[in-house]
Amino acid sequence: MIIILKPDLEDKEKTLGTIRGYLEQFPGIKVRLVELQGETREVTEVHLIGPTQPVREDVIEHVPGVERVVRVSAKYRQIGRHDVDLVPIGFKYQGLTFDQDSLHVFAGLCAVETREFAEEIFKNLQSLGISTARMGAYKPRTSPYDFQGHGAKCLPWLFELAGKYGIKVIAMEVLREQHIDEIFKALDDAGRPTGIMLQIGTRNAQNFELLKAVGSQKELPVLYKRGMGLTLEESLNACEYIASEGNRNIIFCLRGVKSQLGLPHRNIVDFTHVPVVRRLTRLPVCVDPSHSVGIKARGPEGLLDIFHASAQGVIAGANMILVECHPAPDQALCDGPQALTMDEFRKFVRDVQVVREAYLKRLQTYSQEMMNDMTRQ
Repeated sequence: MIIILKPDLEDKEKTLGTIRGYLEQFPGIKVRLVELQGETREVTEVHLIGPTQPVREDVIEHVPGVERVVRVSAKYRQIGRHDVDLVPIGFKYQGLTFDQDSLHVFAGLCAVETREFAEEIFKNLQSLGISTARMGAYKPRTSPYDFQGHGAKCLPWLFELAGKYGIKVIAMEVLREQHIDEIFKALDDAGRPTGIMLQIGTRNAQNFELLKAVGSQKELPVLYKRGMGLTLEESLNACEYIASEGNRNIIFCLRGVKSQLGLPHRNIVDFTHVPVVRRLTRLPVCVDPSHSVGIKARGPEGLLDIFHASAQGVIAGANMILVECHPAPDQALCDGPQALTMDEFRKFVRDVQVVREAYLKRLQTYSQEMMNDMTRQ
């Protein structure tokens, strides 16, 4: 249960005291105060956690200072849509808007290898008018003998280059709380030339201590990638872990699920879940075609499977694409077979634009049909 307080309360503590007094008769209920910034006002929510079934809504609604009471699913009380009329969906970061209406392409290296490769990626992104990238400094690998990234030592020159080429946000995976501290230090030392979106990779999808760590800091947004073997509900509950620590600036990423039934692709593409996540939550939705498909096979018409997978996500309303590209994929130390060349990436961007235009046309057409139905009635 969530209690929304009226704005500009003169005595908020009195209202909270009355609510707590009423709740004393119901054992096992915890009270958590949540402050949110809406479009035109600050929203104060009182979250009741525990067995709230016997709590009477009408009693609480009559407490002076209470605006309304909402019963919500215990699973998604932080990331659910119960307060979208008061608190806007999504967030702004580094001058960019991330919500369920926007679309951003985050492209780059699965794992940062050399300064030269990173600079060529940034230079190409700038030429295409793209100010968002993906760059892996910390890279978990299946084999302990594979390249696992340069770690913190590459951050100074990586952030310097990002600022040089106007890259506003870099999606970067973190594997432990220490990495968050290293990123903050490197950003400060570099003078904050860019921004970072902390990425939770599929291997850490239920690393609850890491989820709490990225959630307890509120400055950097979080990109959460669905666990490769987790149900959608399990993954959304992991996002609830992040949000419950105070950071609701989360993007949910679909990256395919593990099953041999997906062959010859690396995973089964799960991008039909884009509208499901948008319907169940207030989170913007990302798709990762590189890790879903995992190969650069072409259809008979010449389009890469990665193009087709991305189109499935975009036509369903995806708000972000995470895609790998590399100046020389044959020299890549990580996931080279699925990385687009720079020429392929330019074609990819144009294809995404075409599909996005088709998606917006779908919305316009459906809206017009609904208006026509209302007119006929």
